Amino acid sequence: MILTPQSHFSKMTATTDTATLREDATVIGLVGIVHGTSHFFQLLIPPLFPWLMREFGLNYTEVSVLMTIFFVISGSGQSIAGFLVDRYRSWRVLCFGIGILVLSALVLSAATSYVMLILAVVLAGMGNCVFHSADFTLLNRLVSPQRLGHAFSVHGLSGNLGWAAGPLVMVGMASFAGWRAAAQLGAALGVMTLLLLVSQRRRLDKPDAAETQVVAKPAAATQAGSSFAFLNSHLVWMCFSFYFVSSMALGVLQNFAPVLLHEVYGLSLTISSSCLTAYMLGSAGGMVSGGFLAARGAHDRVIATALGSAACVALLLATGLVPAWTVPLIMAVMGFGVGLAGPSRDLLVRRAAVQGAGTGAFGRVYGFVYSGMDGGISLAPLIFGPILDAGHYPLAFYGIALLQTLSVMTALRVGVGSRRTALATATPS
Repeated sequence: MILTPQSHFSKMTATTDTATLREDATVIGLVGIVHGTSHFFQLLIPPLFPWLMREFGLNYTEVSVLMTIFFVISGSGQSIAGFLVDRYRSWRVLCFGIGILVLSALVLSAATSYVMLILAVVLAGMGNCVFHSADFTLLNRLVSPQRLGHAFSVHGLSGNLGWAAGPLVMVGMASFAGWRAAAQLGAALGVMTLLLLVSQRRRLDKPDAAETQVVAKPAAATQAGSSFAFLNSHLVWMCFSFYFVSSMALGVLQNFAPVLLHEVYGLSLTISSSCLTAYMLGSAGGMVSGGFLAARGAHDRVIATALGSAACVALLLATGLVPAWTVPLIMAVMGFGVGLAGPSRDLLVRRAAVQGAGTGAFGRVYGFVYSGMDGGISLAPLIFGPILDAGHYPLAFYGIALLQTLSVMTALRVGVGSRRTALATATPS
């Protein structure tokens, strides 16, 4: 068969597209596994609270302080990690982060005092701080633009699966072999991820293409000339505020959902932990659907609708009137709403990053914005721990609903500000 120049060109294009799809899928999958591991480690300690409280004679406020320390360290380190990612490349920073997480799990497994628990969470916070800036820099620079929505969807999905696996694995192992064995299992899982990352260095440890991208956008390059120029962008600050508020609601659920559901609905700790897993799985399902919605645009409206629905579900749980057997389903529905907003949220931040600082500052912008998430999660235990110690359990669900409502308002402000900035840039002076 004789190929015409046109058919030969079409065949070459199809081959190139297939190769690009395969490479994109590989990068997305690898980053997803790494992100899932980081989220698993975020829930390494909270499921062990009942065991740690009995072992060391701690109350809710004291174990809450542990998670506050974790997220303060992680949040403080996020911005620093962003600079390291932009300078030293994402793969190297990711290997460092996973290595420190493994060390933190080993310290936890050997803990004999509250001070050693604090050391474990300090190390865990140092390891956790690198992932968002490194992950999103890899995705933005190595994945084709038309697949970024789905890349962010998989990224969020893997994180939620990591969260979902955390309580199941840790509670299951702690019930079977003790909390120290559970911590050792967590360390082993971290080592497996680190070995995978090392084996895939060729795919991930590539020179950043920021210079090429910025040449195409001189205005962005000018803005990105200063290392701290992104802090002058009101869009970046609004994204920081959105993450701060929305993550406080997440922090309450991560740390206290099993206790809340046990006290409000009389569920056993095992079933209550399964409800948290149902929430995370529902969120994972929402992430998948959210990837398709994010590709259509109107990101702020998608976020508002999804988080508004989640707030209504939180209010329903606060009443304590729903049958106990429906709680896992209700938690899954709330998780679906939060997950649905995820990909649109990440694309909204990407737009703010490009408009506010240029493509050469992905690491710094994502590091700073996601430090707001850690800040919110670190504050949540300090606020809600004493409330639970006082026995006001339903009040926590009302607080979650309020925080999700504030998230809706902030997301809408980010969307309006982004459209105004885009319009001002497009309008000739």
